[in-house]
Amino acid sequence: MSLHSTAQSLVTLAEGGMKGGNHDSLNPFITGGGALFVLLLLLWITTRFNRDH
Repeated sequence: MSLHSTAQSLVTLAEGGMKGGNHDSLNPFITGGGALFVLLLLLWITTRFNRDH
């Protein structure tokens, strides 16, 4: 396999095969909001355990 055909295969795989990348259940606002919530929760937990007395 050449480098070009390997790269083309990886691009096709990253695009979700031949059917496109839009999936009905993946709402970008819900996904981004959930990720933001998890990161803020982890930040809050980290700051609770990292207090200097």
